[in-house]
Amino acid sequence: MRPRSGSFWGSEMETGMKNKIFVFLLALAMCLSLVACGGDEAADGSWAVYWYLCGSDLETDGSFATTDLSEMMEVQLPENVNVVIQTGGAAVWQNDQMNPEKLQRWLYNSEGLQLIEEQDTANMGDAQTLYEFLAFASENYPADKVAVTFWNHGGGSVGGAAFDELYGLDSLDLAEMYQAFDAVWPADAEHPALELVGFDTCLMATVDVASTFQGFAKYLVASEEVEPGNGWLYSGWLGALAENTDMDGAALGVAICDTYYQGCEAVGTQDQTTLSVTDLSKLDPLLEAYESFGQEALAASAEDPGFFAELGRAAVQSENYGGNTREQGYTNMVDLGHLARQTAWMLPSAQNVCDALADCVLYQVSGPYRAEATGLSCYYSYNGDVDDLNGYITVGESTAFKYLYAYELTGELAEGGEEYLRSLGIGELPERVTLANMDWDGAPLDLDDEGISFLTLGPEANDVLAGIGFSLFYVDEAGDQMLLLGTDNDLNADWENGVFYDNFRGVWGALDGHLVYMELSFGGDDYNLYSVPILLNGEEYNLQVAYDFTAEEWSILGASQGLDESGMASKELRLLAEGDVITTIWKATTFTGNDDFEMYAAEELTVTADTAFGEAPLFDGSYSMVFEMWDAAGNYACSDAVTFDCAGGEISATVYKD
Repeated sequence: MRPRSGSFWGSEMETGMKNKIFVFLLALAMCLSLVACGGDEAADGSWAVYWYLCGSDLETDGSFATTDLSEMMEVQLPENVNVVIQTGGAAVWQNDQMNPEKLQRWLYNSEGLQLIEEQDTANMGDAQTLYEFLAFASENYPADKVAVTFWNHGGGSVGGAAFDELYGLDSLDLAEMYQAFDAVWPADAEHPALELVGFDTCLMATVDVASTFQGFAKYLVASEEVEPGNGWLYSGWLGALAENTDMDGAALGVAICDTYYQGCEAVGTQDQTTLSVTDLSKLDPLLEAYESFGQEALAASAEDPGFFAELGRAAVQSENYGGNTREQGYTNMVDLGHLARQTAWMLPSAQNVCDALADCVLYQVSGPYRAEATGLSCYYSYNGDVDDLNGYITVGESTAFKYLYAYELTGELAEGGEEYLRSLGIGELPERVTLANMDWDGAPLDLDDEGISFLTLGPEANDVLAGIGFSLFYVDEAGDQMLLLGTDNDLNADWENGVFYDNFRGVWGALDGHLVYMELSFGGDDYNLYSVPILLNGEEYNLQVAYDFTAEEWSILGASQGLDESGMASKELRLLAEGDVITTIWKATTFTGNDDFEMYAAEELTVTADTAFGEAPLFDGSYSMVFEMWDAAGNYACSDAVTFDCAGGEISATVYKD
């Protein structure tokens, strides 16, 4: 947890006393309520939704919060339903009621929307602000059934949620959320106080988030993937609640999922949509299976020096969320069930993970390009960033995976690791085998009789590499220019012998025939996903593109802005509209110098009703391809280049050797 100054928690004695007083007052209130009802302990059917609405740039730039508030006000609520809202965290509110200079509390009920309290602005990404809102709502608007929902950006297990635009995009991490909830409703996994906790944000359907709220709510509703800007359909799920206040948290969660997907379909943002309902009362078997999964992985890494490479390749082929490319940034979130299925051949405990997931994930919706989603994601370091790993270590659920990933990235166990290994009967871990130990940077290429280049690394590649792909360059020696066109995995790999062949066909990705820079963001059995940096009406975006192997078709899924430096994932998936002006972006450097590649604007086009993505022939000239290798620790190496001369549709390859 980040250190906080001026915390409201006070000393342990003060905190304990406050909790005792709160519990006493709560018990007294319950007794008085029973007396007033003649001792009838039956539920009264009332519902309250406590909505923590941190507007951020989503409201300032896109009025998305105002849109959802408008959707809410389409619903005529019955007298036994209250929605208590706290607004803040935005520089501008795109309506005449919310004041960006104030932290405001609102009540929406059968009488409409009313301002009930306002105070000086405060950081919505601070635990104290969350605590004060929850305490206020619970004290003044109690109900038989209560849901707490967050609205904002999300950043997964490490990034948290509620990034406040007015306070440097500070966010609530999981430890802060736990503290705030625990101060209002002391954690009780057997009898949680809330029906539901929901995140109308990106990336928060994780096993770590579920564990955080296990003692507070019966159900968790959240998305594994980035949510599109339209978000939840408030007229839909609140309308369902208004029609049937007898529903419990599970039924409300299903209504949120169904109406969300319907809303996405209505505006065309459903392709990568995910949303799930997790039954937190059934979470313990999953947490136990997940920990056993990690322990078995630790034991396997002690027996097999190549384990980390195999795990890395499984993770690369597993559905992951939020991008995980150098261009978009790394969320390091991967679908837990898909990762388990991909590793079941070497880790038998993976099946228990899949079974437990199927039992506790009550319901989910997902789009066609999120077909492998199982409802909850987990952490895996795709980029080898130790700082990000340290952030995970402070909030992560699995002790075994914390030690596993620390050793994978650094070659050392985190504090207490040796003792933990001994408790599992593991003596010590062998020295890692990484790319840093190999002399593969600049590895030579060869040509076969058909002019196909290939890289020979030997059987060791299977124990070292977490993945291999290629980068493609256009080379203009006369003009002293070199362009990087991007990355792909269109190779033929013989992992057993460590031999890799190019599959160069003289074509590349293009938007309306304009060649683009593109990065592979996911390579699966059924489809690949790519990220294409562009300027969209002058603003930086990443176009999300899919290639379907079965249909042999490309499709444009939309445009997003990737991760902020704070770890905040952009919630807005923007669809292209006729009249939009797109500027393609390439990466360029000099051919003779050692300068870094820099982005530059290439070509401009206007979106029409027929705008499409596809493959286009490369224009005549010389191209270089290098095989790019990486290991599980985030080390990279590149082979020597093969040169392709393209002329009139004919391709000839040349490799140079010393």
